[in-house]
Amino acid sequence: MKLKKLTPEEARVIINKGTEMPFSGEFFENNRVGKYFCKQCGSELFSTESQFDSGCGWPSFDDEFPNSVKKVLDRDGRRIEILCQKCDGHLGHIFHGEGFTTKDARYCVNSISLDFVEVKKEDNFETAYFAAGCFWGVEYLLKQEKGVNSVRSGYMGGDVANPTYEQVCTKKTGHLETVEVVFDKRKTDFETLAKVFFEIHDPTQTNGQGPDIGPQYLSAIFYVDEAQKKIAEKLIKILEEKDLEIATKLIAAPKFWPAELYHQNYYTHNGKQPYCHRRVKRFLGN
Repeated sequence: MKLKKLTPEEARVIINKGTEMPFSGEFFENNRVGKYFCKQCGSELFSTESQFDSGCGWPSFDDEFPNSVKKVLDRDGRRIEILCQKCDGHLGHIFHGEGFTTKDARYCVNSISLDFVEVKKEDNFETAYFAAGCFWGVEYLLKQEKGVNSVRSGYMGGDVANPTYEQVCTKKTGHLETVEVVFDKRKTDFETLAKVFFEIHDPTQTNGQGPDIGPQYLSAIFYVDEAQKKIAEKLIKILEEKDLEIATKLIAAPKFWPAELYHQNYYTHNGKQPYCHRRVKRFLGN
């Protein structure tokens, strides 16, 4: 087995079971789609499909690739250490019973123990950004669509870096509550999801969405390329030909800022249903 030559800091963590400082690693916030591999031997370990923001400052996952991670009692006698199954490189620890996801597991991993390979857009996945009022309901409904790989709630369009929910609610930052949708182009497409977007909220409302009034709840599509923009323009034209005055803004996508952990999968965690979003058919054949 060929092992990569490690830097002193990599060896401190991977060989000597050290820990990097929280919020300092490369991958504790990662907006890209792809896979993680062992830094030392290159074994496949985790996917961004299982990654979530636990707020702990280290990359967190609720699952591993089959038979990729070894679990042993830590030398402190309390925690469960996780190691690369192939080379025994130290990754971090695993915790249960915290309730972050339905799998109820948190693999807490040092970024320095990992290498990341991004799945490029041309490699099956594409990202779309929709703002349609409170992101709780938008996330909940879009996550149920065929071909959707992941949905995250967050903020886009403002002039404050990494805003908090409290800042956005002041209505002074310019951000819109937005969802980031990563979808498999082999199973669905942007037009299909954009039609869902136009049908799960009122795209004619100009001062918010439903009972949620304010600039942070406005309707918008943040397009990532000209192809998405043209599709959105085509759908808006179809709706306008049906005498709907569409208020939806089309904006070139700026940086997406993930929302706080308690906003992610909100209705799933709380066992409730969206209160201000419902499906209204506006297009034929869907």
